[in-house]
Amino acid sequence: MYFWNYEAECMHPDELRALRDWRLVKTVRHAYENVPCYRRKFDEIGLRPEHIRGVADLPKIPFTTKDDFRENYPFGMFAVPMDQVVRVHASSGTTGKSTVVGYTRNDIALWAELMARTLGAGGTTKGDVVQNAYGYGLFTGGLGAHYGAEKIGASVVPISGGNTKRQIQIMQDFGSTVLCCTPSYAVLLGETAREMGVDVRRLPLRVAFLGAEPWTESMRREIEESLGIDALDIYGLSEVIGPGVSYECMEKAGLHINEDHFIAEIIDPETGEVLPPGTKGELVFTTLTKEALPLLRYRTRDLTYLEPEPCKCGRTFVRMHRVMGRTDDMLIVRGVNVFPSQIESVLMEIEETEPHYLIVVDREKGALDTLEVWVEVSPQIVSDEVRSLETVEQKIASELHSALGISVKVKLVEPKTIARSEGKAKRVVDRRDLYNGS
Repeated sequence: MYFWNYEAECMHPDELRALRDWRLVKTVRHAYENVPCYRRKFDEIGLRPEHIRGVADLPKIPFTTKDDFRENYPFGMFAVPMDQVVRVHASSGTTGKSTVVGYTRNDIALWAELMARTLGAGGTTKGDVVQNAYGYGLFTGGLGAHYGAEKIGASVVPISGGNTKRQIQIMQDFGSTVLCCTPSYAVLLGETAREMGVDVRRLPLRVAFLGAEPWTESMRREIEESLGIDALDIYGLSEVIGPGVSYECMEKAGLHINEDHFIAEIIDPETGEVLPPGTKGELVFTTLTKEALPLLRYRTRDLTYLEPEPCKCGRTFVRMHRVMGRTDDMLIVRGVNVFPSQIESVLMEIEETEPHYLIVVDREKGALDTLEVWVEVSPQIVSDEVRSLETVEQKIASELHSALGISVKVKLVEPKTIARSEGKAKRVVDRRDLYNGS
């Protein structure tokens, strides 16, 4: 029997509402009393912990942002002394100082529970062999998936990322049934297997839990066809806990948010106003049970919407649509908002191309922004006549213009031209930053 916490995941809405109210009151007081940053935020607006009596009062609380982590680097956001912190993780710090997160023993146990729910929603049991190709180390992905699989009792292969040919060999030799990695790495695994002459679809592998970067339904179809598996989306971020914040079940109809431990809101990214269910906006999280790092209204910058209707699987938690982009990843090209996910959705529908692309934004001095998309073509297209390649370029450019509302230059490149990633894929090169005043 696969792991399913029925008591929690199928909780009656009234019971869940009461539990969340009680846990929020407790968390607010914990944060106010032990994190100077929160005490200062509250005091500046005259807010007291006793003013928060339940989830309905949540909008009274100021937002938390990544800047708060940078300003309190490294341990200033922790709510417990370091002798209670048993684990420290950190982001890569590519946009500034690393975001440092800490865990108590209870936090680690909670994380394992949430990842067990995640893996269980895809049918993982103690009889499975879980090939964990998420990176281990300061990145939260590897150890999060590892602990969840061990809680279920599955056999974990902690292979981490990279060494792709060996990954395929391990799948064959160990009989891996479950895969954990990023979506772009799943594509690379399928591609590498074909080059090795290995038909992964004939191996025991049956399901993959893919997260850490946005992906599309078209990419899901590509992965499922290539590997002969079910590909499920999982979501998390280190500040909130890591992977395990939300997860897809086999219905593939949105990601169930673990509402007994997290409150999700959708806000207008410009005004901060809370938006109703079904409205696209920025995702905001409040933690309800974390000890070392309680978070109040943390702005994720991820764009999505919430679906409150119960899922056919029986779980009662609210679902979030897969992440549709980020407020800080959005490109503004000639006054138009462009998200990489929009471009990917178009490209994945073009059968002559491979699922590897690069978006290049540029600006010559005194000129308008230019948007160019480099796309790998399928091997059989490379040998076609030039006229055929021009037809494909025109087709892609037309589809992109229709989807984005601006003209796009398309550059077809040979297979293997665009660099592969064993972690999060790099999809955008914005060269406008090279120019003064851009």
